[in-house]
Amino acid sequence: MAKAATSRATKSSRKPAAGTTAKTQSRKPQANAAPTKSKPTKSKPTKSKPGKAAPGKPTRAKAAAVKTASLPEWNLADLYTSIDAPEVARDLDKIDADCIAFEHDYKGKLAEETAKDSGGVWLAEAVQRYEAIDDLAGRLASYAGLIHAGDSVDPKLSKFYGDVSERLTAASVHLLFFALELNRVDDAVIERAMQAPELGHYRPWIEDSRKDKPYQLEDRIEQLFHEKSQTGYGAFNRLFDQTISALRFKLGGKELAIEPTLTLLQDRDPKKRKAAGQALAKTFKANERTFALITNTLAKDKEISDRWRGFEDVADARHLANRVEREVVDALVASVRAAYPKLSHRYYALKARWFGKKQLAHWDRNAPLPFAATGTIGWPDAKDMVLTAYTAFSPEMAKIAERFFTDRWIDAPVRPGKAPGAFSHPTTPSAHPYVLMNYQGKPRDVMTLAHELGHGVHQVLAAKNGALMAPTPLTLAETASVFGEMLTFKRLLAQTRSAKQRQALLAGKVEDMINTVVRQIAFYSFERAIHTERRNGELTAERIGELWLSVQSESLGPAIDIKPGYENFWMYIPHFIHSPFYVYAYAFGDCLVNSLYAVYEHAQDGFAERYLAMLSAGGTKHYSELLKPFGLDARDPTFWDGGLSVIAGMIDELEAMG
Repeated sequence: MAKAATSRATKSSRKPAAGTTAKTQSRKPQANAAPTKSKPTKSKPTKSKPGKAAPGKPTRAKAAAVKTASLPEWNLADLYTSIDAPEVARDLDKIDADCIAFEHDYKGKLAEETAKDSGGVWLAEAVQRYEAIDDLAGRLASYAGLIHAGDSVDPKLSKFYGDVSERLTAASVHLLFFALELNRVDDAVIERAMQAPELGHYRPWIEDSRKDKPYQLEDRIEQLFHEKSQTGYGAFNRLFDQTISALRFKLGGKELAIEPTLTLLQDRDPKKRKAAGQALAKTFKANERTFALITNTLAKDKEISDRWRGFEDVADARHLANRVEREVVDALVASVRAAYPKLSHRYYALKARWFGKKQLAHWDRNAPLPFAATGTIGWPDAKDMVLTAYTAFSPEMAKIAERFFTDRWIDAPVRPGKAPGAFSHPTTPSAHPYVLMNYQGKPRDVMTLAHELGHGVHQVLAAKNGALMAPTPLTLAETASVFGEMLTFKRLLAQTRSAKQRQALLAGKVEDMINTVVRQIAFYSFERAIHTERRNGELTAERIGELWLSVQSESLGPAIDIKPGYENFWMYIPHFIHSPFYVYAYAFGDCLVNSLYAVYEHAQDGFAERYLAMLSAGGTKHYSELLKPFGLDARDPTFWDGGLSVIAGMIDELEAMG
């Protein structure tokens, strides 16, 4: 599960969590934008005419700058009105009491009671109570996490976040027995009990939980692992968040936080890009020992857990949580790595030529194209772009997305101490999702909005499955978000009449897809190298940097000149800290969406209905079952090549443009 309501998704287990947290879908960690993804409210935005603007070409002359005051900030009162609200203390006390009562009523009884004739009904009542606790815990954890994400350097908010996390962890100790005992019940007994409709409703969750059976430990060890998480990986996750938010980067006499500094890597002025790249390198270098310690500690912590549980490969725990077969991921990785030369290597050579160079410095990798329109895109225009694209595909989907604006479920401004990147957090089914982003009027920000609203729509539709079965396996977690981006991109491309702006829009999409597919697989390869080598002892910051440069050189290709200082750019990627091996989900989702969109383009009748039905299923079906209505099979060895060919085709078109 994701770290308390932040942009990072971790173990995707559907076990309830008084003390763990609700899942978050996160924005991909793109090179220049501190990620996340991974899951704002609205002041009432002014309306502009839909369908008239394209990223890079704002419709409003006065939108030269995106003013923070004009951007929506979320209203978390739908969860709690304040950290001091009496409802917070009331619900924390209720969680304590409910968890203790649950343990008293059910511990040590599951095998015997489930075997009785009325066992299905009895167990269903237990699962329903378990789910109600999970929902309330998710509300508390989400509120604490979202408050903390909004300002992670405020000591009062940090204390509140830590205190709530500790209370929930302590309470949920009383629930640990349930999944452990449930998994020890004989298969035949469980199957017979699930014939009762009340328990049959929970079949997907029960069957999913029982897949963890081979890796669960004795109850007391599970309890120890659980309680120690607060002072183990949980503490180091929190240290990372606070450290990265507090970093300052000196540019031109100013000290900037990480988000605006990374944004300067997309500035039109090459001097600003270079200065930002060097400032990042200097500050990262000064903090490398801290980040190396965090990385080493968390890798060792994971190795201990994997060893005790019996996982063979460093990423097997993630594959199990994702409910995806290792061979499917291996095939994806092999296909993408084999495609590096015809994707990223070829595109960056083309981009360098557009700039009149043979090579681009690493800080110029995401530079705006020389022929792209200048200016910023106002928030109302960004909103209309996305909602118009969503409406053309499905009015129902657009109606759900619009609630994020009208009901103040979005937090868009850049603020000191605010978590970088973007995410959509589902909170809990009895509430609704919230989106965080750092909107600065860039074309990519529009695509980020489309991406996170895709997550949000997915989370709203899946909520009907309840707290235990709403969460989506990461194999499909990025599907709705990437599909939302594709809808927005395709509509804007169709409306663009200028040949140069069409070229800029197409190139921007290719860059985004390279960041989603190529870059994420390089990240995955980096993580594999770190976790594999960590088994033999600690890695110095220098060694971590060497591994980073190795995978980056392979994926970026010869047209990117990696300058000194880039060896430490691994430090700001939160996915490595909060959710080891999550990153391949982005490549999985992007390649899958490329294939999914091809089906849509060739047979639109009934597609939207099938698509929304897939999203509504949440975690109740395996990804292979959900893809069947579209004629797609990710286990087919050629599946990934089809998705990658879409990116290669766009590069072909760009090369033909000159």
